[in-house]
Amino acid sequence: MSTPRTDVEQVELANTAYYEAMERGDFEELTSQWLAPLDTSDDDFEGEGAVVSCVHPGWPVLNGRGEVLRSYALIMANTEYIQFFLTDVRVSVSGDTALVTCTENILSGGPAPEGGDGLGPLVGQLVVATNVFRRTADGWKLWSHHASPVLAESDGEEDEDTAG
Repeated sequence: MSTPRTDVEQVELANTAYYEAMERGDFEELTSQWLAPLDTSDDDFEGEGAVVSCVHPGWPVLNGRGEVLRSYALIMANTEYIQFFLTDVRVSVSGDTALVTCTENILSGGPAPEGGDGLGPLVGQLVVATNVFRRTADGWKLWSHHASPVLAESDGEEDEDTAG
């Protein structure tokens, strides 16, 4: 594989690595994808600090690396299987900050029902996400993840719209 040459390509790879770590349930790798607290001796960011944030679908906003990473540990501990099919991926880079928007087409399954083998029922979910990355000496790191469910129209709503 060739080395990515542009910032956009590097951000795309960082975004993909984040979702792949989730799919594998690799908490260590997922942790490495998130921005670490800034060194307070950095004059460019005096007193600012890099507080990460995360909003999972249906959750309140989580602030701070510890709170965010605990949420992922909880999700990984209670999810036997998860797969992301990303669509509508858009990347925008401005200086040392990058914005990625995408649609997460999620397929997940929990533990098997009591006494059963394998996975519980698979569930599909459509989520739109915004991921904000920041350039560091170690590459692009996730600063904020915000995901919201997409509400699907019911059959009744479609009938009302076409009934005229």
